[in-house]
Amino acid sequence: MQLVGWGLGCVLVSACAMPPTGAQRAHQTAQDFNLDSRFGRNELVLPRVDPAARDEYALHHRAWGTGVRVADIEMMGMKPHGDADVDVFIHVSWYRMEEQDLRSTTLKQSWHSKSDAWMLVSEKRMDGDVGLLGEAIVVQSPDTPRSLPQFPTIRLGEGSN
Repeated sequence: MQLVGWGLGCVLVSACAMPPTGAQRAHQTAQDFNLDSRFGRNELVLPRVDPAARDEYALHHRAWGTGVRVADIEMMGMKPHGDADVDVFIHVSWYRMEEQDLRSTTLKQSWHSKSDAWMLVSEKRMDGDVGLLGEAIVVQSPDTPRSLPQFPTIRLGEGSN
């Protein structure tokens, strides 16, 4: 009988779960947003960007998937500012297609709650490599072409006796 009472208590407690808080919804929204942006699902990403910031966001992410490949995105933390504003810190591992060197950049995303939906209002680079958000970079190439790092092929049994 006690076992049945305990099982019923567990069912009742789980049925009365509290709805997620604003910070929990912001965390889930930011996590889904960044996962979708990593894989280029712009049809899911752009509606979560504040209409006033969409053009700037699209401009900064224009090279993602073509000139810039995102290897990984990780949420590092969140800092709430009252009930309607949250800063989310994102670590992005990425590389340029022509270089293939893994780079890392930390971004700060500012989110605001509007009519029970969280919207990205701004994004900026806090630390790490420049170029992820479309910043102008200068790539220097050597004056002389590099020689191939390969030894000449020698085949046994060929050549003069």
